Amino acid sequence: MTAPRESVRILVPCGMLGAGFPAEIVARGLDLGADVIAVDGGSTDSGPYYLGTGTAKTAAAAVARDLRLLLRAAATAGIPLIVGSCGTGGTDSGVDWVAGIARTVMAEEALELRVATVYSEQRATDLKAYLDQGRVHPLPPAGELDQATLDGCTHIVAMMGHEPIAEALAAGADVVLAGRATDTAVVAAVPLMAGMPAGPTWHAAKIVECGAQCTTNPRSSGVFATIDATGFTIEPLDPAVACTPTSVAAHMLYETVNPFSMREPAGTLMVADATYRALDDRRVRVERSRFEPAEQYTVKLEGARRTGYETMSFTAIRDPHILGQIGTWAALLRRVLVERVTQTLRLSVDDYAFDIRLYGHDAVLDAIDPDTRPPREVGVMLLVHAADQQTATAVAKLANPLMLHLPTPDMDHLPSLAFATSPAETERGATYEFVLNHVVAVDSPTALFRIDVPKDSR
Repeated sequence: MTAPRESVRILVPCGMLGAGFPAEIVARGLDLGADVIAVDGGSTDSGPYYLGTGTAKTAAAAVARDLRLLLRAAATAGIPLIVGSCGTGGTDSGVDWVAGIARTVMAEEALELRVATVYSEQRATDLKAYLDQGRVHPLPPAGELDQATLDGCTHIVAMMGHEPIAEALAAGADVVLAGRATDTAVVAAVPLMAGMPAGPTWHAAKIVECGAQCTTNPRSSGVFATIDATGFTIEPLDPAVACTPTSVAAHMLYETVNPFSMREPAGTLMVADATYRALDDRRVRVERSRFEPAEQYTVKLEGARRTGYETMSFTAIRDPHILGQIGTWAALLRRVLVERVTQTLRLSVDDYAFDIRLYGHDAVLDAIDPDTRPPREVGVMLLVHAADQQTATAVAKLANPLMLHLPTPDMDHLPSLAFATSPAETERGATYEFVLNHVVAVDSPTALFRIDVPKDSR
């Protein structure tokens, strides 16, 4: 009978696969006795396009470079490698994309590893049964879900907890490439399998999810967590960087509604009573984290649908007279463009939409920008949205002479502004929006996921 583990040590090389990290930090993690390598492979941070199209935001070469180092390390140390939210959105195509890169790297490196894939993409028809049973519930500010919204999604994924990953590891996988997963699940799987307490495990997983963001130098890469029966210790893998009680505790402010609690599919991490203590000038010890199991296990859904097509133009203004009344100029541009679209294309305001963003003035904060001084220069971004690309581009072309020569009402000459590109109109293609922010009450943590563990390597 195997003796209970006293601790589990996790190597997190970076915040996201493909972001890059020095080879030295992986070697240092192995020297420290890592039991598992865990890294996130995706995010919704960059918007709905990647989920909507089932494509990755990372370059294949960058993913291959990182995987090469991590697969070598896993094989050398005989420890598992876990990647979650493969291909950015965690779609089935994203998992297969990363798996294909992994197979190529393993063949080139002559590595014999058993690679499991865990799929999280959902079919609208399958979710309808849960919807009809009243088992789908909205998260604020979303409203009640209907079948039409499900049918309109190009891709829907369910966000797995650690259980499907643990099942793949228990079935003999050396490498687990998972679809959409909570950022913490990839870190928590092995410690929970080894019997580590849920409170410290989920808390440590939250702290290390973004790599060195919990250190004094977030531009560095790699952190190392050791979880045991009473808490966890965290340290950076870059010897020139430190973790402090403040840098570690502060990460609970990142992407959480409440810095003292965080919901996972199985329950809620509670850290209001947690203590953060410096062990030395680089390491921090955290204790008194706890986990409250939920009465009902729930899995979050994410879905994106196509909203239309977009064309972009960008011009620059350096004219001090226009910049002194840039709000007036932008209002005039909006009014004249609507008039010309109505006259020339005979479109109503319901047939298209456009946005004018004044970079260098108020494009980031809009009306709440506290700086009211005239800007030195402004970049004017025009985004036109319509049901088809041809219409979006036609509207943008009508704006072309206005964005090149539109004077303010008090000017008696035509100014010359500066387009950033030629042609001035860039067709951005299809646009998407997130439409699902709902959870499904399931009978089993693995009910919505498909786990494939091959019997042999590769």
